[in-house]
Amino acid sequence: MLNLLRKDFIALKSSLGMLILCLALFSIFFIPKHDMSIFTVGFTVALAAVNMSTMIDVRNHNHNFLITLPISRKHIVLAKYITTIIGSLFGVLASYGIHLLVELAFPQLNKPDFSIMGLLVPTGMILVLLSIYLPLFYTLSKKGAEIINVVFLISLIVLMNPGAMLMMMSEESSISGQIVFLISIGILLLLVASYYLTVYLFTRKDL
Repeated sequence: MLNLLRKDFIALKSSLGMLILCLALFSIFFIPKHDMSIFTVGFTVALAAVNMSTMIDVRNHNHNFLITLPISRKHIVLAKYITTIIGSLFGVLASYGIHLLVELAFPQLNKPDFSIMGLLVPTGMILVLLSIYLPLFYTLSKKGAEIINVVFLISLIVLMNPGAMLMMMSEESSISGQIVFLISIGILLLLVASYYLTVYLFTRKDL
């Protein structure tokens, strides 16, 4: 299991330069023009990290090799869930850090302040998308890579504005801790259900 995680993190490390470039480009494009750029930058970079992590497996035929080893397919899927979640959190936190620096360097932009609570919105939405994306990825894999990317792109476009508005509402209104707790539990249960579904689909799949 640790070796699988190490393999995925090495793959992500090889894409780190591309992720930093995406972070820089999205920041330059969105921050001066959009009040909710902290959401759009974090959301797009997080999804880019997920896409890079999975497409590396497709290009290098990693699954075809891994299933020949004495490794449980359940562990292969679990390692991918862990690394994609960590990659997603990197996107959200990197966007938050960039915006803190921008506020210090360019106060004239008057960027709105956001708390850690506000960051739960893009994080939760990304986890929901992962719950949908990873079962598709392990079911379609190489043959369906284009379909997966189209679904991912459409999801990004559809959720961008509603997600940004939801993040602003979470900052402006007082949402009780109980509601946040229930939503968080629901997202975690969805993620767990997605994991078991992916394990089932991947176990039945012939590579």
